[in-house]
Amino acid sequence: MSRSVTNSKATPRAVAAFRSHSTYVELYEKGKSLREKCPRESHAAWKPAPDRPDPLRLLNESAKGRIPELIPIRNGRMMQTPFTFYRGAALNMAADLATTPASGLRVQACGDCHLSNFGGFATPERRVVVDINDLDETLPAPWEWDVKRLAASFVLASRNNGHSDSDAGDAAKACVRSYRERMAEFGEMRVLDIWYASIDLDQFLATVKDKEAKKRAQKRLAKVRQQNVLEHDFPELVSTEDKYPTIKDNPPLIYHLPHQGRKNFNAGFRAAFAGYRESLPESRRLLLDRYRILDFALKVVGVGSVGTMCSVALLMASEKDPLFLQIKQARPSVLEPYAGKSVYANHGQRVVVGYQLMQSASDIFLGWAKGQFGEHFYIRQLRDMKLKALVEVYTPSVMREYATLCGWILARAHARSGEPARISGYLGKSDKFDLAIADFSLAYADQTEKDHRALTQAVRAGDLEVTMEAA
Repeated sequence: MSRSVTNSKATPRAVAAFRSHSTYVELYEKGKSLREKCPRESHAAWKPAPDRPDPLRLLNESAKGRIPELIPIRNGRMMQTPFTFYRGAALNMAADLATTPASGLRVQACGDCHLSNFGGFATPERRVVVDINDLDETLPAPWEWDVKRLAASFVLASRNNGHSDSDAGDAAKACVRSYRERMAEFGEMRVLDIWYASIDLDQFLATVKDKEAKKRAQKRLAKVRQQNVLEHDFPELVSTEDKYPTIKDNPPLIYHLPHQGRKNFNAGFRAAFAGYRESLPESRRLLLDRYRILDFALKVVGVGSVGTMCSVALLMASEKDPLFLQIKQARPSVLEPYAGKSVYANHGQRVVVGYQLMQSASDIFLGWAKGQFGEHFYIRQLRDMKLKALVEVYTPSVMREYATLCGWILARAHARSGEPARISGYLGKSDKFDLAIADFSLAYADQTEKDHRALTQAVRAGDLEVTMEAA
């Protein structure tokens, strides 16, 4: 005799709770109703507040706690162009975004969402996907903040390439339109399907219309796939002249600490590394234990991260089996003063959870640690088929295609932690929001250029020290 699997003892309260889940239409309408208090057109305006903090004061604030001798390198990189200034001024824009309209819906936000923080990398299954690849500032926050920072970055990058403001605005619109249309798709998808979703680089390249850009990207992808740690990274980064392999010094970008004090620092590093091991799942700990630490050195990375304590560690399982790990300092998110403090005591854990929430696949060695003086860190592989977009050579049409891709990636990342149906309801089916953000992006790019000029003037007046690196 068959047996019923229906729970006949379910209480009316339990049944009511199960039935209380909102339908897609209800969620969409709730999102749509938010337009009353925050019209989509209101996002178009950018006007600095009367009490807007001085941009150079904020830069000085963000420099606190950084390695002093590296701050001139950071200043030099930010001074190069308004776009490089923008990349290093996440704190400045966080303060500005906090004064702009928001619908009230929150997601796990990137916090430093610009077009250079997207790229390709290998998943544990060895597929190459495109995703957000820098989440140092991640924190729950209004979804609009990421969209605005990303769209404005396309205007600045386009201007940097000599494109007209019409083309720059079109790139921003393409980004936001893609975000809106993809969010509508995610709003109707099952939760698990959203989490399973990823963007395969091969599949995306097949859709690229610019033949030259497609050919160039496919060639770079093929080259990256042919490279491996032993044959490419190891000889590039490691010297084998001594008894044991050591990381090559390339000061001031990669360097070892002086011998004086290195012993104590090494002991602190190994203690922190033990803490990192404990942050990994048991299966990853067993994998990590196959390797032995041979060397580590400080490493200067990016623009916004310059001056923070970042390093690279060389581990070996055998003489032909190297592993490079990147250790990055995790400071409080630039969004915290405006979106609330992190719930995690260790900012490395905050970053790791952000990666796990926003990326379709995360590095298998992703973990966090605490330094000997209380610093917070997160750790991942240094390189794993990483592919950076060469935005400096993009034509207007290629920039629009890349903007479309980044909007898609950001929508997928936000849909994993937010309510895509409600966000979609707010965005709607027209281009009102797209046009508003494009207007904002052009105006904010003007603001960034003004702030960049203030930095340049301060350097020329001798108020800021800079180190200009060779091209």
